[in-house]
Amino acid sequence: MNQKMPLETKAWTSDEMMTVSAARSLKNGDTCFVGIGIPSTAAILAKATHAPDLILIYESGTIDTNPSCLPLSIGDGELAQTALTVVSIPEIFNYWLQPGRIKMGFLGAAQIDKFANINTTIIGPSYRNPAVRLPGAGGATEIAGACHQTTIICRQSKRTFLEKIDFITSVGFGTGPGSRQSFGLTGQGPTTVITDLGILEPDQDSCELVFTQIHENTTIEQVLDATGWRLKVSDNLITTLPPTEEELRILRALNEPTAHN
Repeated sequence: MNQKMPLETKAWTSDEMMTVSAARSLKNGDTCFVGIGIPSTAAILAKATHAPDLILIYESGTIDTNPSCLPLSIGDGELAQTALTVVSIPEIFNYWLQPGRIKMGFLGAAQIDKFANINTTIIGPSYRNPAVRLPGAGGATEIAGACHQTTIICRQSKRTFLEKIDFITSVGFGTGPGSRQSFGLTGQGPTTVITDLGILEPDQDSCELVFTQIHENTTIEQVLDATGWRLKVSDNLITTLPPTEEELRILRALNEPTAHN
């Protein structure tokens, strides 16, 4: 018999579910500004499955790159070797990003609040003497401001999902409706926040994040316990479709230690 057996319940990890969900959010033909880490993994997975014409752009200046393994950094040679072209960093930002030529931005976050503002700069109340100094903005501030849409990918816990974050590196919706416009930001802002527990989307009127989709094997109690504010849950909450065998096979091959030459 050649029939494939269905995946067993809990045959995948929460991080794999998060990455697969992020990959599915990308559409064929999209132009996507990609960050290193899970955003990069998700983008490569999307390109290898349902979105072969996805155009990946990295901050280092690589355009329409097609990596066969996970890049270790934005300066990884794999990105340049497989790119259609490589341009200067100022050109990426001045010609591609700021004029609105990139549809989707993929961002991570160390902290996020209910208006999808993100912090990747410091942990602690003092900028000059923080408890932890993080990698910083990179191009995230510009990506959050100028991409048509942004998707934020991070694990959900009370350490990350806070009522008030320690520093705003990249503006989501500021303090609510009208904030982005008052700052002169041209992009629509975050349309999706994807976590290891589910998916959140901004309310059209209040701009506050609402939990709209829950991953299998997760409870609402887990979601609420992992959020540092009184999270609103959609009346039309749906359950995420589990990863397919193909998605898991490709994802796990990418994450193999030997995948990078």
